[in-house]
Amino acid sequence: MKFKINDFVLVLDENLSGSIKSISGNTISIETTDGFLLDFEAGELVKDTSKSDFKSGIFSHKSISSVLDEKEKPSRRKSVKVKAKERYEPTMEVDLHINQLVKSPRGMSNHDMLTTQLDTARHKLDWAISKRIQKVVFIHGVGEGVLKIELEYLFGRYNNVKFYDANYKKYGLGATEVYIYQNVKPN
Repeated sequence: MKFKINDFVLVLDENLSGSIKSISGNTISIETTDGFLLDFEAGELVKDTSKSDFKSGIFSHKSISSVLDEKEKPSRRKSVKVKAKERYEPTMEVDLHINQLVKSPRGMSNHDMLTTQLDTARHKLDWAISKRIQKVVFIHGVGEGVLKIELEYLFGRYNNVKFYDANYKKYGLGATEVYIYQNVKPN
């Protein structure tokens, strides 16, 4: 915007206005309505096109609203970018450690614990299929591998899933990720 000597301007971000007294490069000196000489950068000023009466301090509603409109323009929001690796992260985790499933495993036999864990896995997998969740991670731990073998047998009975070891960095060797094909009709 081109400014000239004696142009009436409004100062952005401050409740000041005045008349331009000198221009030196990008620095503009204005005399405020109170008689003070102040320096501003050209980008901090807006020309008042309403030809307000400088000495009386009367400003038109139009000039003030144009400045407010310029200040209140909504800035464009940044879109959140999801990394390709994170896009394929599982949406559901199921921890099959026995202490996560029952209040106390005291008094339970190994068979009872394994049955509870497998029932939970079957229930959660069926629920995920019904809710159209595409990936589920079953955290089974390392141990002796009995639960992992039983889970693989369970998952093998579904014709709409494939399963593989989950992300090693995140889970180590103690988790299996199940991918559910959504367009296959369950048996």
